[in-house]
Amino acid sequence: MSGDAVIVWNEDGEVHSAQWRSESATPAPKRVVVADDRMSADTAYRLACEGTAILWRGDFQNARQLLQAMARRTERRSGRSGKPGKAAEAKVAAPDAFHLHRQAQAQRARTLGMLLLPFDADYAIPLRRAPDVRHACTEAYGPPAGPFVASLRELLGLIGAHEWRKKGVSIPALGERIHPHYGVFSPLRGEYVGLVAEAPLPAGAEALAFDIGTGSGVLAAVLARRGVRRIVATDQDPRALACAAENLSRLGFATQVEVVSADLFPEGRAPLVVCNPPWVPARPTSPVEHAVYDPDSRMLRGFLSGLAGHLAPGGEGWLILSDFAEHLGLRSRAELLTLIDEAGLKVVGRFDARPQHPRAADPSDALHRARAAEVTSLWRLAAR
Repeated sequence: MSGDAVIVWNEDGEVHSAQWRSESATPAPKRVVVADDRMSADTAYRLACEGTAILWRGDFQNARQLLQAMARRTERRSGRSGKPGKAAEAKVAAPDAFHLHRQAQAQRARTLGMLLLPFDADYAIPLRRAPDVRHACTEAYGPPAGPFVASLRELLGLIGAHEWRKKGVSIPALGERIHPHYGVFSPLRGEYVGLVAEAPLPAGAEALAFDIGTGSGVLAAVLARRGVRRIVATDQDPRALACAAENLSRLGFATQVEVVSADLFPEGRAPLVVCNPPWVPARPTSPVEHAVYDPDSRMLRGFLSGLAGHLAPGGEGWLILSDFAEHLGLRSRAELLTLIDEAGLKVVGRFDARPQHPRAADPSDALHRARAAEVTSLWRLAAR
């Protein structure tokens, strides 16, 4: 969140100000102009590239069209339109390809984030043809706390999250849907869920299991469906805790699964400890990215270093991890195995699955080579 930051602008010869809200903690823009339907996409894009924010006073739907036009200009400028040539494709395998990709993403986000909307104290948008977004904003932000200004791009993310929360994500291993909240990773990638659903349970796991970093609660729900009588699911993100509790209650597992606020492990030991940490050692730039990006592999290192002390005798730790970072040159297989060894653990088995998400088969994706080679693994670990 952007805290107590304030955005200031001149309008009709007077100085105005409002609270600035940004879930990605983007600083409040220092230069702001007021615009309406008369502003062209070329002008808006030029201003945004120069770091000048545009506070919209025109028609809401026209603002959406303007944002789309700005996005097209961003893509043309970065060369993202069309399929990459052989030279560009060859660069994908280089260790710095990911960082260049992230830089381009960040620049695009900064540019498109310069188109701003006003919000009233009750989350209503005082623009023509504006949708009713009060429910979506309340889900993401909590109870209203006064008028503010935020980017249209952020609002569209809130609306999308609200729709996903209503619709839910089908989980074949459960025969049910999981409903992710705003800022909580959506279990769209089913391969890691399938691995947990199919791997043989270690002895004693029917009695107790820990789910570390539960997120939406999907893996805890799968373990409960498999007959594990008691599961302790941990997370330190309030949104994830609320999301997991809601999903598990709706699925009828509230008495079977205890949702606990903790940084990694709960107290005690269990015959089975499951963790699906962020896969890429990089800095997240938005709430939902915390489930994918983990600076210096903090959660991975923490899970491995503490696992032996939380395993019951003969128990197993299941580390569900993609090798995407390995194909990007951000972490080697040798480094992962060293972390496992230094934690006093040994590998007793592994199950692999290929990703089925559309980006893995999209040759126009900037990181296609890495995505096409990616494998997600369930590492069965035991104390030495």
